Amino acid sequence: MATHVVTGAFSYTGKYIARELLAEGHTVRTLTGHPRPSDPLSREVETFPLDFTNTQSLAQALHGADCLFNTYWIRFPRRRLTFATAVANTRTLIDAAMEAGVRRIVHVSITNASSASPLPYFRGKGLVEEAIAGSGLSYAILRPTLIFGVEDILLNNIAWAVRRFPIMPIPGDGTYELQPISVEDLASLAVDSAKGEGRAVMDAVGPERYSYEGLVRLVADVLGKRPWLLKLPEEVALGLSRVLGLLLRDTMLTRDEVKGLTSNLLVSDEPPLGTASLRAWLQEHVDALGRRYASEVARHYR
Repeated sequence: MATHVVTGAFSYTGKYIARELLAEGHTVRTLTGHPRPSDPLSREVETFPLDFTNTQSLAQALHGADCLFNTYWIRFPRRRLTFATAVANTRTLIDAAMEAGVRRIVHVSITNASSASPLPYFRGKGLVEEAIAGSGLSYAILRPTLIFGVEDILLNNIAWAVRRFPIMPIPGDGTYELQPISVEDLASLAVDSAKGEGRAVMDAVGPERYSYEGLVRLVADVLGKRPWLLKLPEEVALGLSRVLGLLLRDTMLTRDEVKGLTSNLLVSDEPPLGTASLRAWLQEHVDALGRRYASEVARHYR
């Protein structure tokens, strides 16, 4: 059994990775900016601050760890925290891992990440991948698309809107596709990837492929709703999401998310590594799905 470090073990994907490691008998530490003493998981993991201003402190927390599982990223810029800041922070974390003698990094990225991307989200992810590749450490980079699970925000909020509104805006023509993967499948892939050597980059996608319109229709069908799917120019759909976001004090949808979707960046030509069916998962969780709005700002910034 080994000691592993997970960034954000009290948040979404990090929680499932930590649970998987604990189930295998490993010792788990977490680096987090959101410690949660009341979380039952806090009794099973050692908690250290994710302080990017102190490389030495990060290195001390990483000392003796076999693998660093990195889930740190931001969905959108807010206040002084930008994608450039997130890239710089991740480079600091990589430097700390090198200093601490960590053997391997397993990093959660996104499909079609590229430092040449015109989209800041995908470009930032690509720059982080390049930093990991240039570190000299053994690594595995997992590139998921939409990650579905109980704590997911985007899918939950589609269901929330379908439950409440007779009209669902669809950016563009709605034919662009995505391949959702379950958070449990992603966590298993991450933990399995830690056991390897060398360098690997793999798309982490599920077995089902949906158009965006098809995904919204699937959610509506499972909920027993029949909203009017209104296809709008991308900028108009974004504008509507901003108005609703102001009312909810949140960011519902970002330009990079829309452009990434409509550019078909959330699909893969590689064989699917996930096995869980989104359709089956929706049917299993229909009673709870979309009952409450899930706020990104409330979860990470308040």
